[in-house]
Amino acid sequence: MSASQVKELRERTGLGLLECKKALAAANGDIDTAIEELRKSSGMKAAKKAGRTAADGVVAARVADDGSYAIVAEVNSETDFVARDEGFLAFVGKVVDAAFEARETDVASLMEGELENAREALVQKIGENIGVRRVALTSAADGVVGAYVHGNNRIAVLVELTGGDQDLARDVAMHVAAVNPQVVAPDDMPEEVIAKEKEIYTAQALESGKPAEIVEKMIGGRIKKFLAENSLVEQPFVKDPDTTVGKLVSAAGASVASFVRFEVGEGIEVEQVDFAAEVAAQLKS
Repeated sequence: MSASQVKELRERTGLGLLECKKALAAANGDIDTAIEELRKSSGMKAAKKAGRTAADGVVAARVADDGSYAIVAEVNSETDFVARDEGFLAFVGKVVDAAFEARETDVASLMEGELENAREALVQKIGENIGVRRVALTSAADGVVGAYVHGNNRIAVLVELTGGDQDLARDVAMHVAAVNPQVVAPDDMPEEVIAKEKEIYTAQALESGKPAEIVEKMIGGRIKKFLAENSLVEQPFVKDPDTTVGKLVSAAGASVASFVRFEVGEGIEVEQVDFAAEVAAQLKS
């Protein structure tokens, strides 16, 4: 029985690490046999839910009193209805507290033991697939960390400042939640992203029929605008568009070191089911 087999069984069933290990041991390492046996156990009710996509849920954050570090986590459910459930939100609180106390960002390690048991019990009770998707830690060596969670718990942001205070960091985090910059500063933009944008702008500019030197200036201007629009410190501050985030922070004797932004469900592909077509196909067959 290898670690990869345990991992595969966990992914296919959604059950806990210990339960998967025991099932594989009893099945002499045969995953299909282990699944068949698990279907006969009560825990398989939770496993059946694992095949459904959990793309809803909430994000949550917790900041140390002194602003030295903070944790942000995303916990998913299948529906918005469950995301508002008191039992679900209590579980989210346990996840954030555990991650905060241990400063742990590895979800597999975090979920071993009591948290995984709590997750399975919640799945049994609620009847939806529930999972901890990701956790991030931000710490400040020479400044502070501030957090902002949007009112509906759909977006959470951590901002690390060099210098400044938590109120300023929270204001910047609020801006990041609203505007969603890609990077802190223009120099942080990946070269491959710039190259792709330049390729697009070049094709657009060449269609204009203008001389090569004019085309080059057009491309340069558009790249500069793209970097300004997508770099945090270059963006107009949401609370005061007459100043940029960079100038706001600089005026307080601080600078932005990093940020983390979690939005519920971003990047998760949800299968769209056409129920009318599905029913029609069943009737036809």
